[in-house]
Order: sequence, then C-alpha cells, then structure tokens
Amino acid sequence: MGKHRQVNSNATRNVVAASAVALGATAAIAQPAQAAEVVIPDTGYSVEVAGIENVQGINNVPGIDQWIPSLANQASPVAYSAVVDAPAGEAQAAPAQSTGQAIVDVARSKIGSPYGWGAAGPNAFDCSGLTSWAYSQVGKSIPRTSQAQAAQGTPVAYSDLQAGDIVAFYSGASHVGIYSGHGTVIHALNESTPLSESPIDYMPFYSAVRF
Repeated sequence: MGKHRQVNSNATRNVVAASAVALGATAAIAQPAQAAEVVIPDTGYSVEVAGIENVQGINNVPGIDQWIPSLANQASPVAYSAVVDAPAGEAQAAPAQSTGQAIVDVARSKIGSPYGWGAAGPNAFDCSGLTSWAYSQVGKSIPRTSQAQAAQGTPVAYSDLQAGDIVAFYSGASHVGIYSGHGTVIHALNESTPLSESPIDYMPFYSAVRF
C-alpha cells in the first residue's frame, strides 16, 4: 500500500504520540535532530518526527523497525538468557538457633512440672536434674549436682550472661537454674513450687557458668 504523507495532520500526530507512549519512549529529547519517518502500521499513514531516533532505548523496543524503518537492524542485542537464567530472589534463611536458646526452649517446655528430690525428668525435676536434663536434650553432658555444675563450667560474669548459661544461687551453689535471658531463670525450686521462670534477683546470686 502506498504511503500518504500528512505532516500537518493533527490526528496523525496524536496517534504517533500515543504510540510512542505505548512503546515506552520515556526519555525527553533535549535538542531537535534530523527527522525520522514514523509509520503507523496498517494505516498507510506516516509522519516525520524530529529527534525520535534519539529517545533513549527506543532502538531496543521489540518491533520498533515497523514503526521507524530507519532503526531496522540497529537494535542492541539483549541478553534475554541472562534474565531467564538469573536466580530468583531467595528468602533469607532464618538465623540458626543458638544452642543456648535451644536449652532454654526445652527447659521452658517443662514449666509447671512438679519438683521431685533427685528427679531428673522428664516428668519431675530437682534443680540440677532440670539443668542436666535440658542440656542432654541438645547433646551436652554436664555434671549432675549443682555444686559440680558450678565448679566445672566456664565462669561467666553476671553482666555477660547469655541464654542457656547455668546460674548458681545461695552460698555454696546449693541451687541452680537456666538463664533464659532478659533477667530471668528457669528453675525447679522446691516441693511447694512447680518448675517456673522467675526474675534472677528472686534469689541471691552466687555464680554463673557456661558449658
């Protein structure tokens, strides 16, 4: 079909402007350049638009050579395979749970269990029975009595306590509990008190250790 040049046609210019938006031509043309012929496919109309060839990225628009014949064979190669092969964004893996926090979690699961002298779980506990049982659940073997636990672990300053540390109370480390963070300990206190979580200053602090 022959081409009909209608440079002064407002309707054609409106179609060209709308088509440029549809093609994604978003860059402004700073200075007029040599006019390029813009063809309206399947209409037989064309118009010369100054500087349209300078629109950033226009030569990479798929099928642009049907609209602007002078851009034929000028498109830069696009590495579509790189887009296809690019790994999808992966959700960040949650940080691995610390051993200390795992100890706290298993001890906390037993809150409300009864106290039993010499009991080491899983249904009743004395103080060092709780600590030794909780540690065993994460694969750690520690001494059975409160005094031995306080003596054999690595000493930890009160200000450096971390979740899972063993805290000893009273003179001679006669009672122990598991530091659960934020100033609290999980412990089996006595026969009248079920296993509970209490403020660390509920009892006189003696020492703290880490295994």
